[in-house]
Formats: sequence, C-alpha cells, structure tokens
Amino acid sequence: MSKTATRDDRTFDPESSPAASQLVPPPKLRRRPALVVVAVAAVLLGALLAAWAWTSTTNTQEVLVARHTIERGAVIGTDDLARVRLSADPALKPVAAGQFDQVVGQRAAYDVAAGAMLTPDSITTAVEPNGNNSIVGVALTPAQAPGLELVTGDRVRVVVTPPQGAELPAGSPTFSDATVAGVHVSEETGQTIVDLLVPHADAAVLAARAATGNVSLVLDSRER
Repeated sequence: MSKTATRDDRTFDPESSPAASQLVPPPKLRRRPALVVVAVAAVLLGALLAAWAWTSTTNTQEVLVARHTIERGAVIGTDDLARVRLSADPALKPVAAGQFDQVVGQRAAYDVAAGAMLTPDSITTAVEPNGNNSIVGVALTPAQAPGLELVTGDRVRVVVTPPQGAELPAGSPTFSDATVAGVHVSEETGQTIVDLLVPHADAAVLAARAATGNVSLVLDSRER
C-alpha cells in the first residue's frame, strides 16, 4: 500500500487568529486639572505683561531736563540740557525734546534744579534786573522769615521792625513790596539770603532798611 504525500497549502495568518480579533483598547488619558490651571494662568499673565509693556511705551515721551542746576537769569546752553524719555504727567506740560534748539539761548526764569524737567514757565527771553527794577539782597535769620520755604516768584513784604528793646511805633509799620528772585544760604553766617526784585526807585530805601537788620519778611502770595 503506497502513501501519497499531501501538500497543505493553508498558511497561518496571525491576524485571523482568535486572539488578534480582540480589539486592544486605547490608552486612557489622565487629566491633571492643576496643569490646566497653571497653563491658563501663564497665558493670562503673558497677556497682562504685554498690555503693560504696550501702555508703558505709548505713555512715555522724550522731554528736556537740566543736567545740573541752572540759576535764575542764566543763559541756557547745550551742555545744560539732556533728553530723557519718561512717563510724565500731562498736567506738568514739560518741554518736549524736539524744542531743544528753541530753548538753547534763552534764560532761566527761575532756578532749575539738576534733573528737573523744563516747563514753558521755566524759560524766558527777559533779562532781570532790567532798567526798570533792581535786585536787593536781604539777610534773614529764621525768626525774620516765614517757616515756609521761599521760592522764586513769591510776592513778599519787607516790614521795618523796631530795634531790640524799643517800643513798637504807633500806626502801621513801614514796609516795601518785593518779589523773590532767588534764595540761598550763606556758608559764612548760616543766614538765609533772599534776593528781592523791586522797582529801581525803591531799591535804595529797601537796601538801607535791610542793612539795619531790623526787618521781617512776610509772604503774601504765590500766585504766578
């Protein structure tokens, strides 16, 4: 009895196996609420920083400031000014840096401290004193001057006072009207020296009264 070899043409298909027919479930995503909150906060913070940077940039302006103290009446030169970009209050009305050439050559209307912004009121073309007025310096002790710090432009009265130990004169005391042109402290005596702008005709009388030391200064007004 002969045996005949039989060929089995069937091939094994692993995908058709029962095990392969079972679907593998997708991996489960683990939600982390904390990370979501952090991401949202980062986005909001970035938006706020961008808005702040834009606002800061658009609100700044380039203005003129004094490199060092410019004394009243001094001619303003190129070395006296600096251009600075800053956020300035519009109510101050600072002089724009673009007016640099127009400011150079003018005079300081009052003392401008180092680093202070220039305003239209701080510059002038007028020269003081001129032919119609004079500057008289009056030395004052703390008891002879107001407690408030005097500034350029203050309107004051220089009142004649009796000598120490003398009786007060009858009637209203004699006085002279004046405008403060500058204030500084004497390094030698420690007294406050107030430069007063007065009409030319009154300068000699005021100087004579101030020389006696029997005067007192009264602040009347700070209106400009």
